This record gives sequence, structure tokens and C-alpha cells, in this order.
Amino acid sequence: MSEQLRLYSYWRSSASYRVRIGLNLKGLEYEIVPVHLVRGGGEQHLPAYRELNPQGLVPVLQHGSRTLTQSIAILEYLDETWPRPNLLPVTARDRHRVRAIAQTIACEIHPLNNLRVLQYLDGTWNVPQPERDGWIAHWIQEGFTAVEAMLADHPATGTYCEGDSPGLADCCLIPQLYNARRFGVPLEPFPTLLRIEQACLELPEFDKARPENQPDRPPG
Repeated sequence: MSEQLRLYSYWRSSASYRVRIGLNLKGLEYEIVPVHLVRGGGEQHLPAYRELNPQGLVPVLQHGSRTLTQSIAILEYLDETWPRPNLLPVTARDRHRVRAIAQTIACEIHPLNNLRVLQYLDGTWNVPQPERDGWIAHWIQEGFTAVEAMLADHPATGTYCEGDSPGLADCCLIPQLYNARRFGVPLEPFPTLLRIEQACLELPEFDKARPENQPDRPPG
């Protein structure tokens, strides 16, 4: 398909980061439209952006006349539209495993430490910084403990989460590890996650997607 791909993204959004990785792994050209999630109260709340995504979240991917939301759904759309190289394995059993890993990260860990949750803790409940940091660390560590167990010594785990080709689960894992470091969460208990991260970040597709390599990253 030749229609233009346009990704509404924020440099430090882990959900946007996932989709950037997926687009890069597919070798697809795309335009990034920055959406600043903090400036002026957050550009995601502007009426024009709410027309694109009523949730007021990033990412949004426009493919021609189609407007796509939700990072996991976008990644599966990419896989169905451009099947090679694949982000999901061939068999139903293997696809389930990859989806389970990805959703443990995207549905169980990430929502509890994303921007709007932290803003609610700060702005509505006035949660002190130490308690806020403890909340973040608890849910990341709890989730990573499960993901480490899902991956360590599993026969399907290879260089990456599933075998020796990066896929959907890796698209989710690497941004969440970036988030963990942002919040100072110790990662020594998760050697399998760190090994996979190292392998992923050696690939240009992952390197290009890093937050520090985005056009809207603040200077300095």
C-alpha cells in the first residue's frame, strides 16, 4: 500500500515508542507529528487532536484515510497489512505466548505509571513524591517479575522474547525498560529482560526509535 503513514507521537511516550519500533522493523517510511503531552496543559487535550483520538492519547497512526489508535492494535494492523517481516509467530500457540507477554507489559504494567495516572496522583490526591515513586516501582517490579518468569529458561525464548527474530513482545519490553530507568527502578533482578534489551538495542530499528533520537526531544 502506498498511502502515507503519519504517526502522532511524543518522544518519551512508551506507547508511541512501541509503534516506532514496529514501523522500523517493517521497514516502513512514516512522518512523525509531535504531540507535546505537557506543554500548555497537554496538546493531546486540544479539540483538533480529540477529533483524531477521543481518548486524548498517543499514539495515533494515520494510514491514508484510516485513523488507528491503541498501540497494540496498531502493531497488529501493521502485521496484517505488511506481513513480512512478521511481528507475531505463525502458530496460534506461539502467537498467544507473544500476546500474553506484550499484554502483561502494555495492559498490566504501563497503565499504572503512565502520565495521566501520575498527574491524577499528583494533582487530585496530592500524593507526596516518595509515595508516588514507591507506587511506580512497585508495579513495574511486580510486572517485570512475571515477565522474567515467562521468559527465563522457556524453550521459545531465544535472542529475543520469541525465538531469534524481534517481534511484538520486544516492541513492548524495550520501552518499559526505558521507563523503569527513568523512574530509577532497580533492574538487576531481571537478567533475561536485560539480555534481550541489549540484543534489541544493537539493531538499527530499535536505535532509531529511541526517545533520545526523536525530532521532538527537548534540547540538552
